[in-house]
Amino acid sequence: RAERERETQLGFEQGSQSPAQTGLPLLRLACSLDPASMAATVGDASASVLAFLILLLICVLAFSIRLFSVIKYESVIHEFDPYFNFRVTQFLTRNGIYEFWNWFDDRTWYPLGRVIGGTVYPGLTLTAGTMWWILNALNVPLSVETVCVFTAPIFSANASWATFLLTKEVKGTGAGIAAAALIAMVPSYISRSVAGSYDNEAVAIFALVFTFYLYVKTLNTGSLLYAALNSLAYFYMVCSWGGYTFIINLIPMHVLLCIVTGRFSSRLYIAYAPLVVLGTLLAALVPVVGFNAVMTSEHFASFLVFVILHVVALVHYIKRILSPKLYKMALALVVSVGIVSSFSLAAVLVALVAASPTKGWSGRSLSLLDPTYASKYIPIIASVSEHQPPTWPSYFMDINVLAFLVPAGIIACFMPLSDSSSFIVLYLVTSVYFSGVMVRLMLVLAPAACILSGIALSEALNTLTRSIKYHHYSAAPSISASIDDHSDASKAEISAIPSTINSVAKLLPLKDGTKEKQKDVVGEKAKEVSKEKPSKRSRKKDKEILEKTSDSEPVKRLLGLPVESSVVGILLLVVLGSFYVAHCVWAAAEAYSAPSIVLTSYTGDGFHVFDDFREAYAWLRHNTEHDDKVASWWDYGYQTTAMANRTVIVDNNTWNNTHIATVGTAMSSPERQAWEIFRSLDVKYVFVVFGGLVGYPSDDINKFLWMVRIGGGVFPHIKESDYLRDGQYRIDSHATPTMLNCLMYKLSYYRFVEVDGKGYDRVRRTEIGKKNFKLTYFEEVLTTQHWMMRIYKVKDPSNRIRIKTKKKGKSATKARASNSRRQLRRNPFAV
Repeated sequence: RAERERETQLGFEQGSQSPAQTGLPLLRLACSLDPASMAATVGDASASVLAFLILLLICVLAFSIRLFSVIKYESVIHEFDPYFNFRVTQFLTRNGIYEFWNWFDDRTWYPLGRVIGGTVYPGLTLTAGTMWWILNALNVPLSVETVCVFTAPIFSANASWATFLLTKEVKGTGAGIAAAALIAMVPSYISRSVAGSYDNEAVAIFALVFTFYLYVKTLNTGSLLYAALNSLAYFYMVCSWGGYTFIINLIPMHVLLCIVTGRFSSRLYIAYAPLVVLGTLLAALVPVVGFNAVMTSEHFASFLVFVILHVVALVHYIKRILSPKLYKMALALVVSVGIVSSFSLAAVLVALVAASPTKGWSGRSLSLLDPTYASKYIPIIASVSEHQPPTWPSYFMDINVLAFLVPAGIIACFMPLSDSSSFIVLYLVTSVYFSGVMVRLMLVLAPAACILSGIALSEALNTLTRSIKYHHYSAAPSISASIDDHSDASKAEISAIPSTINSVAKLLPLKDGTKEKQKDVVGEKAKEVSKEKPSKRSRKKDKEILEKTSDSEPVKRLLGLPVESSVVGILLLVVLGSFYVAHCVWAAAEAYSAPSIVLTSYTGDGFHVFDDFREAYAWLRHNTEHDDKVASWWDYGYQTTAMANRTVIVDNNTWNNTHIATVGTAMSSPERQAWEIFRSLDVKYVFVVFGGLVGYPSDDINKFLWMVRIGGGVFPHIKESDYLRDGQYRIDSHATPTMLNCLMYKLSYYRFVEVDGKGYDRVRRTEIGKKNFKLTYFEEVLTTQHWMMRIYKVKDPSNRIRIKTKKKGKSATKARASNSRRQLRRNPFAV
């Protein structure tokens, strides 16, 4: 085809004066209308449409697989933190954005209160509020609660789309579709994005992946437009979740890796420099971040790499414009100035870090860098179950077979290694470390595992199907038939050229009135080309070439796999995918769909529903005064405020450790001292969560040691050893007297022996130690149906009763005076 094009081009040059007047543009257009190229174009368009349809179905799958909680139960908010987000969204939709920024909530952290607008990440709330406003503008009458319930499934579909775009930039469309399908069903992501899980991670994972996509896109194209969009995506991530620090540390690490490995380019500069400048300025606009964007150690790595990047860029620029001799002199100057500047910047950073007691790091960041830090110094962080290190079975539960595909994906990223593929590998390595420190960050590992697993599946399927195709073509019946077919195809292509050229030539006006002349030239040359037929000698040469190719065929077959092995490999991948789909559907339907506010269980008697939480909150809402204060452990603060609409002492924000320690001390103290603490806080009602009757393990008795540790961290008279017998935590007859007399024990096990006559605790699997006791300063007002919530009223102090006494003589008066003198002598401050 190339030879025919050259011959036709020579014919045009012989019959014309200049390239502008020849028919070269016409020939190019004719070649573009070649049947083979047109068929390829149609095939590409069909592939694009098919990929779009598959991606659309994947988004539908990502949305629908998260609806089991609504189908099996009802449309309710799950867990604890989502109730606070729901309450804030309600306030936003009722009062507007300006009132939201200035909202001071006096229903929480009594008597301190909390400034909501300056202490929350507003991305989730603003997103759901915007969706609600748009739907109402379109006359779609949905409640705020309904929008909040379905926000997470909607953004799960968006996350699948973002994962497709990111993986496509790294390894192509096939890998992108595979990665999107995997992340749509991965259990780790489902656990935080089912319908009703209205938490920050619902939108943050989409923002995380989309920010990475725009960074890689800018890295591949060097476009300033994508760089600006990347800064905006990073801003949305900052608004959505505190995990944005992972982005602002991972991207500098990748930039530094590219510089060290000699992969610096202008595209790398464009991808990173605008992100640091614009991203930091935008992040500082978020009230909860503010000047922390430039004052905390989590952000210093980005600034340091920013300086290094400019030094390297200056060195490359000088090298390009100067001679080698002058370059050496300039390099010495730049290096010396760079070293001085680096030391100056390092000194400033060290001074800022040294001024902070935590060296500029937040408590959660330090617990990630040092897994033992929280257990040593911040027990309130260590007390949260999702902040604990994961076990090996949790990896299989949350990412399943992806754990076996990820290594293959890493190998595929190195063949060949590019800037984008090295970023994905670095993303995986860092996310694996952080997920090993904190089980909550398995959520960050999930996109990386899906991307690399998608790459591995795509490369494996390409290799296996290519092997089958190769063996299919090598087993053709005869070589001569292929030659004849090739010749016939050539004839068809050649015969199609004159009609194509002539039809196009009629549409193109030519200069100097040479239209007819050039048309004739085109027709003659095309006829000459069409008359050329392959001779016997040329056929013989083609046959010899194909025979030589067939002789070298065994060498090429070494690069493929046998047909049987390829078919078995494809079947194994299908079985592996089926197992993954079955596991993900089970996890979505059973493991992660149950809302914590409504519990279920299967026993020999059948299916049981435990709705004790809503029963207790409804009782508080309808049977207490509007300004009554309710005390409990901080886990239930958000739910109490949102569902019972009552003022709480502490909640899940955990910003004031002393206030939480006060409540923990009250729960750990004897009844009299606890009553005094609660009275000083104006508490009217206290409730505890108890699971001893139904076997609910996440009750307050199992959390009690954390109350002791947190309270003892502020009030030294509370010691953990006083509640342990030989280092063991017990509630049976061998429990310590301190444990048996503390308020938590009494509120949990009060009248528990009346249930079965023994007081058998199904969670601890033992009989309680102290069974028959009475409460003096607290009054039971509600025990729910399954004893899971127990509410007590704090009794008022008893009135003083005047009684008649006999008149005392002089001896009694003298004795009273002598006692007062003794007390004065015992007081060292008395005069």
